[in-house]
Amino acid sequence: MIPQIRKILYATDLSKNSSYAFLFTTDLARRCNAKIVILHVLERIPPYAEVYTGMTHEMEQKNREDAVEELKKRLQEFCKRAESQIGPPCVELVSKMIVPIGYPPEKILNTADEESCDVIVLGTHGKGFLAHTFLGSVSKAVLHRTRKPVFIIPLPSEKTSTDWDGI
Repeated sequence: MIPQIRKILYATDLSKNSSYAFLFTTDLARRCNAKIVILHVLERIPPYAEVYTGMTHEMEQKNREDAVEELKKRLQEFCKRAESQIGPPCVELVSKMIVPIGYPPEKILNTADEESCDVIVLGTHGKGFLAHTFLGSVSKAVLHRTRKPVFIIPLPSEKTSTDWDGI
């Protein structure tokens, strides 16, 4: 028996492809009557870089708070545009937004488990050569280390109507 999808982890890097992947996520959530957990991971600044940048722990925390606010703003804007294509409700599908600091693949995998997500959705830009042609390093690491279903959404080569700023 195939398990039901009740909660979807949508991991975003706030790129253009993330917007395209979010369309798939909202469609999947609507079809399965599921909720979406949005995750955006901020990479920790290495200690040696703190010396050169002057970045403190307090500044890192402020960046995190700013990222949460930016995510909320982008979600509202995206949903306004997306509802013309997918119909309402869009914002109501999102149950939680999480912005941790750490290594993205690790945080994606941990969040999927902690939030009891049934599937993981993420976009990939497919840049690089050979191993990275179809999978980015984050999506590849997640795919190889999880037992959950993973939807990896590549940015289509043709022009799409989702030519919006990333979410």
